[in-house]
Amino acid sequence: MLTRTLVLAAVLLLPGPALAATGVPLERAGNDVHNVASLQRGARNFVNYCLGCHSAQFVRWNRVAADLGIPEAALQQNLMFAGGKPFDVIQSAMPPGQATIWLGHAPPDLSLIARSRGTDYVFTYLKSFYADPARPNGINNRVLANTAMPHVLWPLQGLAQPKFRLVTVNGRTEQHLVGLEPGEPGELGTEEFDAFVRDTVNFLDYMGEPVKAKRESLGIWVILFLLAFWLMAWLLKREYWKDVR
Repeated sequence: MLTRTLVLAAVLLLPGPALAATGVPLERAGNDVHNVASLQRGARNFVNYCLGCHSAQFVRWNRVAADLGIPEAALQQNLMFAGGKPFDVIQSAMPPGQATIWLGHAPPDLSLIARSRGTDYVFTYLKSFYADPARPNGINNRVLANTAMPHVLWPLQGLAQPKFRLVTVNGRTEQHLVGLEPGEPGELGTEEFDAFVRDTVNFLDYMGEPVKAKRESLGIWVILFLLAFWLMAWLLKREYWKDVR
């Protein structure tokens, strides 16, 4: 009975297709924080496309350089375009007051975005922008409707077009967004853009917990130690109790 219960619990805990709050299925990010090359590319993407508006105030430049194997000279030359010192936290050059005027509110800090929202959510969100003339900036997002964020990756991805379906609700016919269709092409193909976004999400995942890769590597050895200790304890117990039987 106990075995059946454990099997049922394991099945119920298996990851299924996640959904955003809007009911949009989330794509698997498939990122790997152990992939240092991917993290380095993600750091480049973050600096070039995110740091203009978003900060990562809980992460320091020198910590990123140490974890990602980036020499300090290369760090300052290729990533720290706004200047500063390697021990500074990662701050956006955009003043929060101006950001509120331009975008309606200050862009959120991205230090913990992957932990709070999940990597699948961020991955799908960055791929779900589409043209919407009704919006002030002409852009909307399928995952986060009426987002204030512009589609900063449109030169790479291109601009998708919305696909609507007529639905009758309480006697009223409304248009419901059911998907996106290819529109204006970008500089990257679909697979190349997915890889670009995956690297970016990988870096965001790393920033949310810089010790994650080390923790997971250490966890394997801890489990092996516990298994070895259990085996020794079982053998010792059997030796002590063999005469009692």
